[in-house]
Amino acid sequence: MIDQKQVNFFQKHGAICLKGYFIDWVDELRNGIEKLISNPSPRERSYTPKDGSAPFFQDLCNWQRIQEFRSFVYKSNAGKIASQLMQSNTSRFFHDHVLVKEPGSSIVTPWHQDQSYYCTSGLQTISFWIPLDQVSIETTLNCISGSHKWNKLHKPKRFDGTDLFENDKSDEVPDIDNNINNYDILSWAIEPGDAIGFNFRTLHGAPANSGSLLRRRVFSARWVGDDAIFVDKKGKGSPPFDHLTLKDGEKLTGNDFPLIYKSN
Repeated sequence: MIDQKQVNFFQKHGAICLKGYFIDWVDELRNGIEKLISNPSPRERSYTPKDGSAPFFQDLCNWQRIQEFRSFVYKSNAGKIASQLMQSNTSRFFHDHVLVKEPGSSIVTPWHQDQSYYCTSGLQTISFWIPLDQVSIETTLNCISGSHKWNKLHKPKRFDGTDLFENDKSDEVPDIDNNINNYDILSWAIEPGDAIGFNFRTLHGAPANSGSLLRRRVFSARWVGDDAIFVDKKGKGSPPFDHLTLKDGEKLTGNDFPLIYKSN
């Protein structure tokens, strides 16, 4: 399913496009998203632009209560694909994240690294950004090639620009948009059932959906490998995972992070 050339590309660039790998799951994931929108969790984080344009719906960690998401985690080949690309003997499911930018939404997803927000460390990580609608090159996810190897985590921010964690001394995300020629940006026009896989440390962002007549429904499935440990962020991370009893430095295990795949 995954060849060495793809593994090498992902390891070098920190992002990869997988064409058609999850096409058989499009309808099921669409159904799951509609269920979620009609009955969101307490972790819902939707944004309505101040300019009155269309909203941006987000919700996290619903795989245990939305059957379609649960089926994807356990029955799709995502765990095996994750293991291969991460070069890990195992893959654990970390969490799901649903993102729906309605047509006309002016919300821009700022440049950021996911691992800055997460209660885990490790280099063996991957997030599958799976579109359930056609996504043009103008509205697709953008990733900075090689940024997962910069050995730096930048300060995590909320969408309103405030700091997520108090007393965080990390550097701010660089001004990428005004220095775009200094970076190698990876981006792909993609179809329903494709995926962009990227490392948790890869800097990435996404434009507004203001010029599109299409919804941009995305199911993100996030995975960790052999080297994943729990990191106590000393604050409310994203996702919060407030109920965990793991201690800083312990292996990331438990019912919230099921072991999905293990190589022979």
